[in-house]
Amino acid sequence: MADRTDEILALMPALRRYAASLSRSRQDADDLVQDSMEAAFAHLGDWRGVNLRGWLMTIVTNMHRRRYRSTAGRTQLAALDEAGEVAAPAALGDPLERDRLAAAIDLLPPEQRSVLMLVVVEGYAYAEVAGMLEIPVGTVMSRLSRARRAVAQTMEGRNVIGLRRPG
Repeated sequence: MADRTDEILALMPALRRYAASLSRSRQDADDLVQDSMEAAFAHLGDWRGVNLRGWLMTIVTNMHRRRYRSTAGRTQLAALDEAGEVAAPAALGDPLERDRLAAAIDLLPPEQRSVLMLVVVEGYAYAEVAGMLEIPVGTVMSRLSRARRAVAQTMEGRNVIGLRRPG
């Protein structure tokens, strides 16, 4: 059991990235990962699988789906005074390009965004993603293709700089 605990801890950065892509919020992602880990540790003794990473990603996906269904239609707002201070992340590369990419990914429907993140960012094979999301491999490929096309079109459209001709 200690070996599995160490394996789970080693997977935490990937789980947090994936949860952040699903929830679009670091705080919600942290909550999602925490709840998922509680569920995973509660059933860890029963688990006899081979792919621990896939099992954990599936738990995060299912936990997000349950949360999304239960909060659909409810707007979550916080007063500006309650928000506190917000720390800016360290700049890596062109911050505008990174922000445009993040915004383009955020525009994707949740089904496409989750497939894109699992395949492109986390490096899972199509068959593994199909198993995690409980969808056919062809659907994974289709969603990934549509997601890539949509992100490319959004990025292309946002990189246009309008110039005025001198009058």
